[in-house]
Amino acid sequence: MSSPLTFSTVAMLTLAPLLWAGNAIVGRLVHDLISPFTLNLIRWCLAFVVLLPVAGYVLRKNSAMWQCWKQYAWLGMLGIGSYNGLLYLALKTSSPINVTLVSSSMPIWMLVIGRVWFGITVNSRQITGALLSVLGVAVVLSRGDAQQLLGLHLVPGDWFMLLATIVWSIYSWLLARSGQTMPGQADIRGNWAAFLMAQMVFGIGWSAVLVGGEAAAGDFVFTPNGTLATALLFIVLGPAIAAYRFWGEGVKRAGPATAGFFGNLIPLFTALLSIAVLGEAPQLYHALAFALIVGGIIVSSRR
Repeated sequence: MSSPLTFSTVAMLTLAPLLWAGNAIVGRLVHDLISPFTLNLIRWCLAFVVLLPVAGYVLRKNSAMWQCWKQYAWLGMLGIGSYNGLLYLALKTSSPINVTLVSSSMPIWMLVIGRVWFGITVNSRQITGALLSVLGVAVVLSRGDAQQLLGLHLVPGDWFMLLATIVWSIYSWLLARSGQTMPGQADIRGNWAAFLMAQMVFGIGWSAVLVGGEAAAGDFVFTPNGTLATALLFIVLGPAIAAYRFWGEGVKRAGPATAGFFGNLIPLFTALLSIAVLGEAPQLYHALAFALIVGGIIVSSRR
């Protein structure tokens, strides 16, 4: 059951997309220095080391984690091992505008997966909210000109991003339902670092398998330098640790269907961060897009 939106819940579900928008920009900047699945593996290995002093107890033989290892394995494979690897892979062959357009379908997938797999009731407010939110993203991507959208062409990276969006939607639902399907995990679920660590144990293993496939295909790239080191520092502390902490708690409070609408803030934040990086001036359509996305959130979350 989801709870009404509070200021702290909204803040958490807003900060996570902001950090993930930065993740997309940084991932694009270093795509020539490191291959996508390798970037994902190093990201989570470093995050594992950072959290080890405060959450390493979940690795003990008597840890409650092992009682529900299958559920943690699914969460780790989807949220840790797959999503960001597919995102980085998409950024190698697709333009940022196409990737963000594909990812804007997240609220739709949240509702579809919730209805088909978990039997939730989808009401007219949620459908209206989803349409408003997607329209807001379209305004950002088209820069207020509908002709821009007509010129878009799907490339392999767009399909990878579609798969990543579906994977994240499934992950968010499993995350929200974990309290019901994983008994005896109160000590771990009550500590965000321990809960993330339990997922990383299995997600890192899956990431290593993907890196092995990347190397076998001859696509392994790793060029260490100062730029890559700085990018990894941000990715580990921000998108990997802080954003997952915010998103996990936000989904638990608001529910995955409502949280999915906040995911559409990512394209808007990406555009605003691009303005800061590229020195472009903000436009009126940014305000219109923000109003539509926030309107979708408000309409969908009303009771």
